[in-house]
Amino acid sequence: MRRKAWYRVAAARLTLVMNATDDNSTLRVGDVRRRFDRAAASFDDTDFVHRVSRDGLLARIHPMSIDVKTVIDLGSATGAAVRPLEKRFRGARVIAIDLSGQMLAAIRRKRSWLSKAAAVQADARLLPFADASVDVVFSNLLLPWIDKPAAVFGEINRVLRKDGLFAFATLGPDSLLALRHAWRSADDGAHVNRFPDMHDVGDALVSAGLRDPVLDVDRLSVTYESSDALFRDLTATGARNSLQQRERGLVGRQRFAKMTEALIADTDGVEIALELELVYGHCWGRGPQDPAGGFAVDPSNIPLRRR
Repeated sequence: MRRKAWYRVAAARLTLVMNATDDNSTLRVGDVRRRFDRAAASFDDTDFVHRVSRDGLLARIHPMSIDVKTVIDLGSATGAAVRPLEKRFRGARVIAIDLSGQMLAAIRRKRSWLSKAAAVQADARLLPFADASVDVVFSNLLLPWIDKPAAVFGEINRVLRKDGLFAFATLGPDSLLALRHAWRSADDGAHVNRFPDMHDVGDALVSAGLRDPVLDVDRLSVTYESSDALFRDLTATGARNSLQQRERGLVGRQRFAKMTEALIADTDGVEIALELELVYGHCWGRGPQDPAGGFAVDPSNIPLRRR
C-alpha cells in the first residue's frame, strides 16, 4: 500500500508540476513534455548524441562495485539504456522514468525484451519512491532539460540509499556555441538553452547532500550537410526551443535565412559543424540525514537499567 500511495501522490501532482509557471524559470516544462511526446516515434532513428553519451556513461560506471537491487533510468526516453543497465546490474529491477508518456509507450512496446523493467511517468523533481529506496540513478542527457538542477539533485539525494550511485551525462556551456552565435546575428531573441559549468554542477550536487562528486569532460563534433538536416534532427529528438523567453510566433523566413547564413559562414560555407561539450559525472548517496539540530542514537548502545 505504501508504494501505491507514493505513485498516487506523484500522479496527482505531476500535472500541476508540468503546467506550473515560474517567473524565474527558463524552460516551459509543458513545452518540453509536448516536444518529446511528438519526437517519440522518430527518436530511436536520430539519437546519435544520446548513444554516444550513453555509451560513455556506461563505460564509466562499468568498473564500479556496488550491490544493486533497484535502478532508475531517469529521463529514459524510449528506454535504450534499460537493457544495458539490466546486463550491467544482473538481477536488479530497472525502472524507466520519463516526463513524456509517448516515450514510455515506446518502452512498453519493447516489453518482450525488457524483461523486468517498469515504465513510470514522473517529473524528475517529484520521484514516486520512498526515501533511501534506490541503489542507482542513471541519467543520460536529462539535465539539459531541467530548469533548476538543484531541485532534481535534492530529490535524487532523497531516494538514493547510503552509498548508492548517481551517474549522469549532461551538456557543458561550450555546447552549441555556433548555433547560439548564428541566432545572435539574426535577432536578440532566446533560441538556445544555456548549460551550467561542470564546477557549478559539482557544487550543486554537494549542496543537495550528495557526496564525493567526480566529473570529467569530453568533446563531440557533429557535422550536418545543411541547416535543414540539422533542424530535422533537432525536431526528431525533441531538442527544439522550449525557453520561457522565446517568441510564441514563427521566427519568419528572413530571420531564419540570416541565421542560416551565419551558421554556414562559421564553417566556411561547406558543412555545419556543431561542437558539444559532454560532461560526465558520478557521486554517492549519504543516506537519510538527521533533521537540523537533531541527533541519532544506536539503541544497541543504550545500557540496560538494572533494578
